[in-house]
Amino acid sequence: MLAAILFDLDGTIVNTDPIHYQAWREMLLSYSLEIDETFYKSRISGRLNPEIVKDILPQLSPAEGQIFADEKEALFRKLAPHLKPLSGFSELLAWTDAHQLKRALVTNAPRLNAEFMLKVLGIQEAFDTVVLADDCIAGKPDPAPYQAALNKLGIEAEEAIALEDSPSGIRAAVGAGIRTIGIASTHDPQVLQEVGAFMVIPDFTDLQLWTLLSSLIEEDLRAIASNL
Repeated sequence: MLAAILFDLDGTIVNTDPIHYQAWREMLLSYSLEIDETFYKSRISGRLNPEIVKDILPQLSPAEGQIFADEKEALFRKLAPHLKPLSGFSELLAWTDAHQLKRALVTNAPRLNAEFMLKVLGIQEAFDTVVLADDCIAGKPDPAPYQAALNKLGIEAEEAIALEDSPSGIRAAVGAGIRTIGIASTHDPQVLQEVGAFMVIPDFTDLQLWTLLSSLIEEDLRAIASNL
């Protein structure tokens, strides 16, 4: 039975990758590193800041790396005052309300970024629980954030669907045993399927999504009726 939908934030609810790319590009130029979109997608997108900085700027100490990451995220927030959710997101929220499904936000975003985006998008109260990588033993691609979300919602993995845009996020959700739909806002659909997404859609208006959700609700209703 479908009990909840679990949402990633960056790239899933809102396409922030162009802004993150711009912020990383500007910050790395000060270290004479000029990156392109291919570099960004392969070395930065979907990863945690400590891992990214250690990989790209190994000369920085952990403390220096944290300062760099904090400055990069402050630049991101400066560049992102007018974020808009992906098409169909508000309709999906309304649908989950109508069918009394729970919602969780599961994100690798730093706390200040997550709070900023939720406020700009006007969805601070949209989720039954919010799980940040900062609060878990590990971030995505480790399944720990999704396992934490399931525990907080009090449901099993088979009762949930996850929505994710990045390979690391899909690995995390699939690793937690959750059926996962890929959102192809930032990565090639084939890549998302290869890492475990059972369906890939461009945004929340896609007919595949609504057909699936309707069929799951119908199955649940039939199962309930058969037990009466």
